[in-house]
Amino acid sequence: MTTTSATGTTEGGVRASHRIQANLPQMSSVMVKIAELLLENPTAPLELSITELAERAGTSAATVTRFCRLIGYSGYVQFRVGVASDIGRGNAHDSWRADIGRAFDPDDSPRDVLGTLLNSHMHSLQSTADRIDLETVAEIARRISVCSHLDIYGIGGSAGMAAEMQSRLYRIGINAHCWGEVHGGLTSAAILDEGAMALGISNTGRTEETIQMLSQAKSSGAFTIALTNNADSPLGEVADVTVITAAPELYLQPDDLSAKHSQLFVLDLLYLLVAQLDFTEIATRLAASAMAVSEHRRPGRPARGSRRTIQPQPVSGSTSHV
Repeated sequence: MTTTSATGTTEGGVRASHRIQANLPQMSSVMVKIAELLLENPTAPLELSITELAERAGTSAATVTRFCRLIGYSGYVQFRVGVASDIGRGNAHDSWRADIGRAFDPDDSPRDVLGTLLNSHMHSLQSTADRIDLETVAEIARRISVCSHLDIYGIGGSAGMAAEMQSRLYRIGINAHCWGEVHGGLTSAAILDEGAMALGISNTGRTEETIQMLSQAKSSGAFTIALTNNADSPLGEVADVTVITAAPELYLQPDDLSAKHSQLFVLDLLYLLVAQLDFTEIATRLAASAMAVSEHRRPGRPARGSRRTIQPQPVSGSTSHV
């Protein structure tokens, strides 16, 4: 049951509801389904990711985004913020589920949180391992080992994954470069050729900048790879080949660390497969690079119980007795 406040607004997302109702005549039949779902469940955006909402409405995430723009929001995130503002985030548990995730409870003990978190990350890694097409990954590794240039694209959290992969590959002699900024990435992608490769990293596969950079690389003639959890995503559709990672939706945020661990797991596999292809030469490069930075590392402390005992020396001029 809803209640009307003195200002004439109603609790439960009325402002968003008014926007939806006002724009109903302009909506396509597909958008009407989204509208009906949201009018029946005003807090759904706080509980569902854009993909989940799209699935419930029987449409796509792109259509949900267009729906949000039609009713006056720049995107789904802004729509969620608007809904949260409308209801005043009065229910703390609803807010917790929207921001932290449904798998965790604010009253969980530290041990419960640890157990749930560990299970999430282990399941994410195992699901990724089960989905991997090893023949495809091995072929990608072979191509990387002989390519003239490798661009790696990632925005936000995926930029960290791109930088890590670039650092590892560059150390073993691969001409790899990472781009977390779209202008630089597009510039690099525009001058690639058929001997080059490009890898786009996006958990959702819907990061616009990453899609643009990978699209440009493909237009330039480079062989393109997508690393995403959705083969049917825009990024997956752009790429010549897609490698799937898994991230159970225990959190609602796309930056869930279990997704990052899945990405790093696949990237680590690729790195090792590349390294295997010329083991002798790569071992030499690794040794040389390790030696180059060795003076910048402090020596390790001796293990406990292994410290040398310094014997007292006789004072100069004194007589020692046998």
